[in-house]
Amino acid sequence: MRAVVMDEFAVAPRVREVPDPVPPDGGVVVRVEATGLCRSDWHALVGHDPDVVLPHVPGHEFAGTVEAVGAGVDGVHPGMRVTAPFVQACGTCEQCRRGEQQVCARQVQPGFTTWGTFAQFVIVERAAVNLVPLPERVDVVSAAVLGCRFATAFRALTAVGRMRPGEWVAVHGCGGVGLSAVMIAVAAGARVVAVDVAQGALALAEALGAQVPLDARQCGDGAPAAIAVAVREATGGGAHLSVDALGSPGTCAASIGGLRPRGRHVQVGLLPPVNGEFPPVPMHLVVAGELEVLGSHGMAAHAYPELLGLVATGRLRPERLVTGTLTLDDAGPALAAMGESAPTGVSVVIP
Repeated sequence: MRAVVMDEFAVAPRVREVPDPVPPDGGVVVRVEATGLCRSDWHALVGHDPDVVLPHVPGHEFAGTVEAVGAGVDGVHPGMRVTAPFVQACGTCEQCRRGEQQVCARQVQPGFTTWGTFAQFVIVERAAVNLVPLPERVDVVSAAVLGCRFATAFRALTAVGRMRPGEWVAVHGCGGVGLSAVMIAVAAGARVVAVDVAQGALALAEALGAQVPLDARQCGDGAPAAIAVAVREATGGGAHLSVDALGSPGTCAASIGGLRPRGRHVQVGLLPPVNGEFPPVPMHLVVAGELEVLGSHGMAAHAYPELLGLVATGRLRPERLVTGTLTLDDAGPALAAMGESAPTGVSVVIP
């Protein structure tokens, strides 16, 4: 098969021929029909993820059709339209037994711990736990957006953040996760402040229903404290729920600082240590305001039907986030360029 292969960190990967995957016992091989280009893949490319071993195929959100079925898999056949979460769970650990497969102790992550979806085929292990059939009314491009960013934003707001209609929701960073969060919050009846530095991203957030598009560069000196003040002023006392959808010390601090007392901050964007040092978090604000600081990591396969139902009925339209499509040959350079400038909206690779 053709695949985008990383042979060096921080160097644009290239397409080459690699062996076709074989379905493992209990798993399947899926023909990838669409796969999203995500900033998490860029973190893998530049060496931020210690699980990535070279040579490596990135990519972790996808949709396609079952190509081959391994031994012991029931109820799955070639040609079935499917997707899967980026966390492929074991199904038997303590977390999985509680229904919390998104934090499985023995998880596999295509694109990180195993070869990913920037290829013609990808393996989905433990199909009974991880494979998600697609309704006919959900197309593969929309489904490819769901696998990481949209599903992550959905669970972060609804299950983790406990969002309620009428609340103010602040979204810091309007990339794929952030724009997904804007759409989901608006559909749920929340009021949204969308924060970013890119006019294109803010314009798209406003088109998706954000009441307040906030250019972080126009907030005083652009420091987190100034952005937090602007959010509190825009929301009449602070957001009830705030999401750091980018993942930087500045966006994390601004998100926490913009909350009203007893507000909820959800960290979604990856925030890796720098030179072995953990990033600073304004805990004095957490204590003084009795704030909740929460983390959210994807969504388990068993939780997909609710989200897919909203997409199938048109209440949520993830295809509105897609601003461009790429070939496999385009994917490597586009992935490398994400470190310099994030694209507006979501780009989808069509293998």
